[in-house]
Amino acid sequence: MRVGVPREIKPNEHRVGLPPTAVREYVAHGHEVIVEAGAGEGAGFTDDLYERAGATIAPDAAAVFEQAKMIVKVKEPQAAEWARLTPDHILFTYLHLAPDPAQTEGLLASGCAAIAYETVTDRAGGLPLLAPMSEVAGRIAVFSAGETLLKHNGGMGLLLSGVPGVRPARICVLGGGVVGMNAARMAAGLGAEVVVLERSIPRMRELDDMFLGRILTRYSTLDAVEEEVIKADVVVGAVLTAGAAAPKLVKREHLARMKPGSVLVDVSIDQGGCFETSRPTTHADPTYVVDGVVHYCVANMPGAAPRTSSEALVHATLPFGLALADKGLDALKADPHLARGLNVLAGQITHPAVAEALGKPFADPYGVW
Repeated sequence: MRVGVPREIKPNEHRVGLPPTAVREYVAHGHEVIVEAGAGEGAGFTDDLYERAGATIAPDAAAVFEQAKMIVKVKEPQAAEWARLTPDHILFTYLHLAPDPAQTEGLLASGCAAIAYETVTDRAGGLPLLAPMSEVAGRIAVFSAGETLLKHNGGMGLLLSGVPGVRPARICVLGGGVVGMNAARMAAGLGAEVVVLERSIPRMRELDDMFLGRILTRYSTLDAVEEEVIKADVVVGAVLTAGAAAPKLVKREHLARMKPGSVLVDVSIDQGGCFETSRPTTHADPTYVVDGVVHYCVANMPGAAPRTSSEALVHATLPFGLALADKGLDALKADPHLARGLNVLAGQITHPAVAEALGKPFADPYGVW
C-alpha cells in the first residue's frame, strides 16, 4: 500500500504522523511511504533521514494525498485536507469529532474511511492510542500551570512548589485516568499539594497505593467538585468519555468563588472541554481570563514537545497502522479493537458515541462494508 505522511498544518503543531524509524518498518513490510517535504522538521526529522529510511519525498500535500491510499497524521484534518480526501482514502489520525461538526461534515462528504486514534480500544477496555499523548499532556499541564501562576503571566504570583516556610500551590485534578495520574505525578514531584477527584473506587485505591499517600483522593460528587475547585490554586481538567463530548464539571458560577489569579488547565479541550467557560486556545496565545480566573485551554498540548510526542505516539500506533497497510479495511474485521476506531465510513458515522454527541444517525460498520 502507498502510505502518505503530510505535514501538519494546524497552528503550532509540529508533530509528525510517522518518524523515520516507523517509515523503515512500513518499508520492511513492503509498503511505499510518501512524506511531504519538511513534514518532520518541527520534530527534528530531516527529509534526508526519511529518504535514508526508504521514503519518497513529495513536494507538497497535494502530491501526498493524490498518490497515497492511506494517510497517517497526528491532528484532525483541517478544511484544506478534507477537500483532498476521497472514498479511496483510509485516514488514520486523531479526530475528536464529538465537538467538531464542521470536520465531521467534511469527512462525511469525502466518503473516506476515517479511523480515530482516540477510540481504538484494547482488551482491558483502555484507549492505547490516546494513552501516550495523555501521558505527555498530563505532564505538560502541570508545567504550563506553574508558568501561568506566575504574576507576569496573569496568575496570582504563586510558586507551584512553595519554599520552606511558605505553602505550595494546591492542585485539584478532575479525573484519575492517564492524564490525571500523570498530572498528579508531576505536581506531587514538584512539591505541590494534590487532590484527585475520581468516580472509580478501584482507581482511587490504585492511586493511593501508587503515591503512598502523597496525594489525596476524593470521590467525585457535585459537592466535592465545588469544594475542591474553590480551594484550589490550579484545577486540571482530565475527564474523558471515549468518543463523546466531555462533561462540564466546573460551572461559570464557580469562578466567582475561586481565588483571583487561580488557573484552570483544560486537557479535555479536544473533546469540547470540561469547564463551562472553556474555549480552544493555541501555544502562541494560550490563555484568557474569565471572572479573574486564568484559563489555559491549548488544544494540542503535546505539540509543545513534538519529538517526544511523535516518538511516543508511533510506538502505540505502529502495530495498528501496519495492520491497516497490510490488510486494508479487512484489518478492522480481524480486530474488533481497531474496528472501534472507525468513526466515519462511506459518508456515514460508524461510532455510536460520536453519532449521539452530534445528533446524527449511527450506521453499524458491519452493515456498511
